Order: sequence, then C-alpha cells, then structure tokens
Amino acid sequence: MKKIILGIAALGLLIFSCKSSNANDNSKKLDITFESKSGSNVKGNAVFTEKNGEVTLVAKLTGLKPGIHAIHIHEKADCSAADAASAGGHWNPTFKKHGKWGDAEHHKGDIGNFTADVDGNATVLFKTDEWCIGCGDATKDILNKGLIVHANADDYTTQPTGNAGGRVACSAIIK
Repeated sequence: MKKIILGIAALGLLIFSCKSSNANDNSKKLDITFESKSGSNVKGNAVFTEKNGEVTLVAKLTGLKPGIHAIHIHEKADCSAADAASAGGHWNPTFKKHGKWGDAEHHKGDIGNFTADVDGNATVLFKTDEWCIGCGDATKDILNKGLIVHANADDYTTQPTGNAGGRVACSAIIK
C-alpha cells in the first residue's frame, strides 16, 4: 500500500512539475500568411516568436523579382485594397523620421531590406527587443498591424516611405 501511495504522489509531482514549467514558458508565437498585391505573384508566410523579451521575425517569400526589396510593419491589419494601401503608412508610434533600423531616427516598422535570389525566393530574419506580441504597450505591440513587402529597396532617406515602391505582398498581424 505504501508503494502505491508513493507512486501516486511521485506521479502527481511529475504532472505538477510539467504544468509548472509550461506555465512559466512566456514564449508567444504567431504565424501569418502573405497575400499577393498590386498584381504580383508574391506569396509566403511569416512567423513572429517572442521569447525572453525579444521578438524574432522569420519570413519566407516566393514570386519576387530577383534583387533587393523592403519589408515594413504598417499601421493597420488591413490588406483589403488591391494595392494594400488599406494598411496605412509605416507603423511609427514614437513619431520618428523614417530611416534605417538602429539609427537614431527610424520608425518601429522600418525593418529594412532583403535580397530575393535569381528564382525570386527570399528569407527575412529580424530580431528586436523593441517589439512585443500582444503586450498592450502602444509603442511596442505589433498585433493588429500589417506586414508589407515592397517592390523595391528602401533608400532609408526618403520621407516617410524610403521610396520602396509598390506593395507586392501584405499580411495582417493578427491572432
């Protein structure tokens, strides 16, 4: 009888330990899918993962023209317009000038440029502690914004867009 009670107690402790470690896991993950815009054939998906106060973005895209393109977070989670203009301008909750990430002046949505290979495929990898997923801080929270891929490179100087050209793919950043 003692062995059974000890076995049940050990099993209960094991279950409690597993639940506790999962309860302490503060990571968040959000998968989104791009829609082609502006007559493009661009498709893909993106994954935002938040862990230990840092958000990682991994976007995989196909159907791009080979070369350099910009990617930005825009104000609204609205990709309804054929040209994605419904997503609004760059997300800029701190009212800075457009620029290159890491410079003194840049929008929180100014992710930057990436290169599509000769087949039109690209992977974007970006990490920052200046974003969060659903934290409620208006200067950090990326939920209910739009993720836009542009036809051209960002020049990091033209205000407020970076002269990145048309919007060839859009995804709402929503749960």
